Amino acid sequence: MSKLEQTWLNDCYKSLLDSPLSHWLQTLPALMDSWQRNGKHGEFDKWCRLLNKLPSTTPSNVHLATSVTVGSVDDINDYTAKQIEGLLKQFMPWRKGPYHIHDIHIDTEWRSDWKWDRVVPHITSLKDRSVLDVGCGSGYHMWRMLGEGASKVIGIDPTQLFLIQFQAVKHFMQHDSVKRDNIHFLPMGIEDMQPLKAFDTVFSMGVLYHRKDPMAFLTQLKDQLRKGGELILETLVVDGDENTVLMAGERYAQMRNVWFLPSTAALTVWLSRLGFENIKVVDVNHTTLDEQRSTEWMDTQSLKDFLMPEDITRTIEGYPAPQRAVIVANKK
Repeated sequence: MSKLEQTWLNDCYKSLLDSPLSHWLQTLPALMDSWQRNGKHGEFDKWCRLLNKLPSTTPSNVHLATSVTVGSVDDINDYTAKQIEGLLKQFMPWRKGPYHIHDIHIDTEWRSDWKWDRVVPHITSLKDRSVLDVGCGSGYHMWRMLGEGASKVIGIDPTQLFLIQFQAVKHFMQHDSVKRDNIHFLPMGIEDMQPLKAFDTVFSMGVLYHRKDPMAFLTQLKDQLRKGGELILETLVVDGDENTVLMAGERYAQMRNVWFLPSTAALTVWLSRLGFENIKVVDVNHTTLDEQRSTEWMDTQSLKDFLMPEDITRTIEGYPAPQRAVIVANKK
């Protein structure tokens, strides 16, 4: 176990003490010990060595309420700027963002800020709330949650490159305005979590359609919420009534691990049956080629390559092109 990894985990464990989430410490340390012994990606140690090479900086400002922006180019010299950019590019592909680190623009595949702008007007204020972000990616939305005043933000995602990207951004968050002790990333899936029944808010954005058993997944989300807690669910949907669910074939938009795409009406029925109330569909939006695209920081195929060239309303497999909905609900 590297000193870096142990520091990340110890910081998270300390933040759980004397909180409504303290009972997580009954199982979490053993789970993370097992991951460190048996579950690490083959490149993980190399990524950690690269993280250790990131220079320390003193940002003049940090903005999280309207973006994820750290400092400016005036805080560092040209050599340091090139060093930071070169190291951050070692952690490609960057999919969720964008980030601005001392005016280095990490232009990610997804304009996650657009999604956030569609979501945040419809949710209960995050001020002083404990938040779980399931499938958090590189943690872009976690920083925005912290910017909204959340008292604690925990992100979980089994993809270890995302953990590295999150820690790279956190490395530069050295500013008095940033409550670094209140935000943590754990390399795990929700299926590894005990039912905590303690979070005020649970986000799941872009995960449901990757699950073979969507009902089990939605139940796992509910099991992390306290009574009355709020679920924010964002997922792919199709048009139709409460009986409409598309089960994709071998691929959907070139993705192999896509299973069920319900209509918003069907998804509302699912949530109601599983014990949610106050269910509202607050946004439905077709993903555009400006919102998901290849960039210098994610230079492989993206959405335009997965749609029919002659008809971008269909995937190359012939399914309806990606349409995403945001549903907000409370646990009974």
